[in-house]
Amino acid sequence: MPNQNYPSDLTDSQWEHIKELLPKAKRHRRPRELEMRYVVNAILYVVVGGIQWRMLPKDFPKWQSVYYYFRLWHKGQEWQRLHDRLRAEVRRTAGRHKHPTAGCLDSQSVKTTQVPGVRGFDAAKNIKGRKRHLLVDTRGLLMSIVVTAASVQERDGARMVFARINGSGKKLRRVWVDGGYRGSSLATWGHDTFSLRLTGGLAWRRTAWLRRAAASLGGGAHLCVAELPSPLEQRLRSVDR
Repeated sequence: MPNQNYPSDLTDSQWEHIKELLPKAKRHRRPRELEMRYVVNAILYVVVGGIQWRMLPKDFPKWQSVYYYFRLWHKGQEWQRLHDRLRAEVRRTAGRHKHPTAGCLDSQSVKTTQVPGVRGFDAAKNIKGRKRHLLVDTRGLLMSIVVTAASVQERDGARMVFARINGSGKKLRRVWVDGGYRGSSLATWGHDTFSLRLTGGLAWRRTAWLRRAAASLGGGAHLCVAELPSPLEQRLRSVDR
């Protein structure tokens, strides 16, 4: 097949990294007739481009078949497992343990259209729409994300984020947060429930490695405002083994 017909298509190298991680065909079932690389490219075309399934170009498999695999892997949490495996591989390549011990938590309110769905008003940002609550490790790699109405407070969103952490976050012990997460109740709950220590202050927002987190939100995230001197950044990185 061609290497890339669309910008969202996987490169040869990316496909080599994930092809063995995709769910295998079930035994005693009819052999798969579709090329899985085409299926994954079709899924990426939809989710990256934000189009309807029925608008898939004709050079992809039928949209019904693509949607079938998308829903099947979603219900089976295969997407989450694939993401966790890739994050662990990236961390090991960088000389880190596969399970992060430290991370950073922030949120971003974004405007939405009139398409039906959950919406709310964020009075602090004067935005009507949704809010993305994002937890990343110290390399900016995504660990957990929750989308809520923009009216949901950061502290409430943080509880939902932590509740969705799976086994890949079992070693997480410290999370940097900003002033929006202040409150002894959240800190106490995080410590008692997950043995987490929440660390406030502006320093975590300014570390260079948090620039990668902005890309996880599609750009435009306000997770950092400046780069700190290298020695301070290295001290913060050292917390995450």
